[in-house]
Amino acid sequence: MNYKHLHYFWTVVRSGGVLRASEELHLSPQTLSGQINLLEERLGRPLLKKVGRNVEPTEAGRMVMQYADEIFTLGQEMEDALRGGKEAPRAPMLKVGFVDSVPKLIAYHVLEPALRLVPTPRLQCPEGKLPALMAELAMRRVDLVISDVPLPGNLGIKAFTHLLGGSGIAFFASEKMLQKHGTNVRQVRAKFPQSLQQLPMLLPAADSALRPRLDAWLRQHAIAPTIAAEFQDTALMKAFAREGLGVFAAPAVLAKEISRQFEVERIGAPDDLVEEFYAISIERRISHPGVAAIKEAARSEFFAAA
Repeated sequence: MNYKHLHYFWTVVRSGGVLRASEELHLSPQTLSGQINLLEERLGRPLLKKVGRNVEPTEAGRMVMQYADEIFTLGQEMEDALRGGKEAPRAPMLKVGFVDSVPKLIAYHVLEPALRLVPTPRLQCPEGKLPALMAELAMRRVDLVISDVPLPGNLGIKAFTHLLGGSGIAFFASEKMLQKHGTNVRQVRAKFPQSLQQLPMLLPAADSALRPRLDAWLRQHAIAPTIAAEFQDTALMKAFAREGLGVFAAPAVLAKEISRQFEVERIGAPDDLVEEFYAISIERRISHPGVAAIKEAARSEFFAAA
């Protein structure tokens, strides 16, 4: 591939049009368009589309832009390092994708061991649904995916699931909400879990990994709470709970941090409700030092405490 053509494409997208890019590159618009056409022929995909008087990247073009950003950013860093006389090696990149239903505090604790390595890796942490992240993993655009479910067999991707560990589930509520319903933490704890029947509940979305377990547990204990709201984002759910809108469930291993950050109290933690977390990799035997640190520390430190 001609990287000069890639640079022309990159400049067109960043500047917002062929005319502005041609002025920046000191080329005629016709020459610039012709060079990008050669790149498209080489890659076998259209990279730009017209939108009014401007151009925008196609879906393939957006993917190419992600690679181009990294390629030309690395090139600039190399030049800066050489000009500055820097001899220290560049920090390695570590890309870990998180399924969006994984709690943010869990994500931090899982990643934190990699930050102890020397040199400390540069982190990229994309977030999304499992199928999209698995596509990124299959293309080796991320090194690891952290999920609250093991790899489903219907995705057609050869990868390996590594259990990081599990945590019991605890229920939390704010004093403000309990007072609104004429009770307090001591009374709710004394009658748990039946006390949940009289309280509004904030639940994760129906397509989350935890929701079916919660629903089954509530049915098992003949509890039919009032559902005040459902959330895709668990951090948003906790913020609503802090303002007194309802009870929510979260990993018990995070209880102290959740109580401090969101001003809520733990009101109960049943023994028969557990959530597990997994690392999914292309390799059966993990070789990347950052990925290995994440896996081993999660098992021996963070989730071991749970």
